[in-house]
Amino acid sequence: MFYEPSKRNHGLPHDPFKAIVAPRPIGWISSISASGQVNLAPYSFFNAVASQPYLVMFSSEGMKDSAANVAETKEFVCNFVTWDLREQMNQTSAPYQKGVNEFERAGLEMAPSKLVKPPRVAASPCALECRLLQIVELSDLEGKPLQRFAVFGQVVGVHIDDRFIKNGLLDTAAMKPVSRGGYHDYSVMTESFTMIRPEKA
Repeated sequence: MFYEPSKRNHGLPHDPFKAIVAPRPIGWISSISASGQVNLAPYSFFNAVASQPYLVMFSSEGMKDSAANVAETKEFVCNFVTWDLREQMNQTSAPYQKGVNEFERAGLEMAPSKLVKPPRVAASPCALECRLLQIVELSDLEGKPLQRFAVFGQVVGVHIDDRFIKNGLLDTAAMKPVSRGGYHDYSVMTESFTMIRPEKA
């Protein structure tokens, strides 16, 4: 099949776009407002975008609390979502009113960060402390603002649970990371395989 997104002519009962671009890592973003209100929310439009220095981004469809907090305080934390934390992550995706502490609603313990003010999820095996680089409001091909905001941050601190470091390597599969698919679908990574990049084409 072929379809044009602007015409919505895929003929399917539900839009398949998010099911095509899947699985997507989840950035479980903790932030804090200028007045000290803590927020925690999952974003599946999230990824690493550079390794020297470490850069990450998440994209907010609308200026939601996470993006608004980061705009105010210039800091955030990316927490790692695992199988054991899937229900709590889902709970923090609920449309709470501004000012509600999602940590408390999901029964999650907050742990202090080292270099930034927003707390991290204590039970998460990895967390990236970030400082804001820029927020880009996205536009379409006609230049029309979309009310979609890409938030770019530089990682200034990294937390890793030492239990998952084996033979000097982080065992990602052992943490059972959860990723987002399309519709209401998620996936969990439980194994991995290795391939060595060819030295010459």
